[in-house]
Amino acid sequence: MHDSVLLHEIIDGLNITDGDVVVDGTLGRAGHSLAILESGKKIFLIGIDEDEQALEESEIKLQSHKNKYKLFRGNFRDIKKFLSETVLPVCVSEGGVDKVLLDLGLSSPQLDSSGRGFTFRKDEPLRMTMRRDIGPEKLTARDIVNDWAENDIANVIYAYGEERYARRIAKAIIDARAIQAIETTGILADIIEKAVPASYRRGRIHPATRSFQAIRIAVNDELGALRGGLSEIQDVLRAGGRIAVISFHSLEDRIAKQIFKNWEKEGFGSQLTKKPIIPTDSEMEKNPRSRSAKLRIFIKKD
Repeated sequence: MHDSVLLHEIIDGLNITDGDVVVDGTLGRAGHSLAILESGKKIFLIGIDEDEQALEESEIKLQSHKNKYKLFRGNFRDIKKFLSETVLPVCVSEGGVDKVLLDLGLSSPQLDSSGRGFTFRKDEPLRMTMRRDIGPEKLTARDIVNDWAENDIANVIYAYGEERYARRIAKAIIDARAIQAIETTGILADIIEKAVPASYRRGRIHPATRSFQAIRIAVNDELGALRGGLSEIQDVLRAGGRIAVISFHSLEDRIAKQIFKNWEKEGFGSQLTKKPIIPTDSEMEKNPRSRSAKLRIFIKKD
């Protein structure tokens, strides 16, 4: 079961109106998209996701809204390409989009049962790729931990995971793989846990959390996708349009914050709020995974 984070805040913040073209650039299990389609407005929704299983489940969930949406497999950084392939219904005006949502967090099914190694709580193959079917040229988590130089591994874990013990962890990975290749999440998590001080292991989060997050970000070029995607969205967003970004990582939030700030300076529009919107106490209690969520909404000038 996956609970859509900041659902009510998204619906209110996007201010969807009749005739809108809405893009859910990170469709997931379509929780946000379903709520948008059920808002009672005459809209057309474009859903994008790299995970084919997510698309299949979303198709089933959205089928009662036939002809009001189109789904694409891919990354939101290619939004222009998907828009060029979309034939909009007559109830929607032509050219550009009105509202865009990017929910940058992994869904619960991806974390709990994807089998692709996103979680250290299960012993799974070290992949961390958003797509299930990948060619031999696609970078995986296994490639990083088994083939990259110690300094490169340390830099990724420090830069993308903000992990204070990145160098100790990288050295432990190098020492371990010299004996035997690191093939699964369970083995990697164990290496990381043994590499950090005992006091760190007793912290609020598992000692492998930041390292796994960093490796996943590197595998999928998530920060590059965010920068590239926001640049493309800036080009296709109509006057008065809105873009909402939900981040779960300080680096993602920093990128959205800085880009929105630059857009304001350039006179492109303004942020709905200067500070990010965060979940209510009741939502965090119901869904602990929402704790780190931050929502920023930008409004293009009319």
